[in-house]
Amino acid sequence: MKNLFLTLLFLLLVSCSASKKVTVENTERKLLDNQTFLLTKISKDKTYGYSEKNAVQVGGSDKREGPLNERRFLNALAGPNGEKVSYYRAGSCCPVKSEKGLMGVAPLDNYRVTWEGSKDTVSIYINMYDYGELMAPVGFTIKRIDNFSNTLYEDSYGN
Repeated sequence: MKNLFLTLLFLLLVSCSASKKVTVENTERKLLDNQTFLLTKISKDKTYGYSEKNAVQVGGSDKREGPLNERRFLNALAGPNGEKVSYYRAGSCCPVKSEKGLMGVAPLDNYRVTWEGSKDTVSIYINMYDYGELMAPVGFTIKRIDNFSNTLYEDSYGN
């Protein structure tokens, strides 16, 4: 009887520990200022942000901050050598599955991004309905704060 109880308890625990959906929805997002997220990582995945299948998930539509969060993310980016970036919204596209979208579907926003001295413009896909870990896409660096002078500057190596 004791063995049966332990076996059932073990099976119950194993079944309860099956894969669970991990979200960062309740994680506090840090800001450099009201218009800029504080990013701390650069993605190693070459598709992150560049593919509609791996869009940057800024979230915020549930708090009426979706477009603001898109701009906060883009404002946190710097060019490959710390250059200032500029961007514009090219439009919505690419419906993706989302529990927060209308009838389980949400559009992505496509932004065209360039930086000072660049002849190229790249497309970044952003999802304002779902939350995910925020990182700079491959090829970009992160806008940072200079801890000593408390001024905003852009640096690719944290200097």
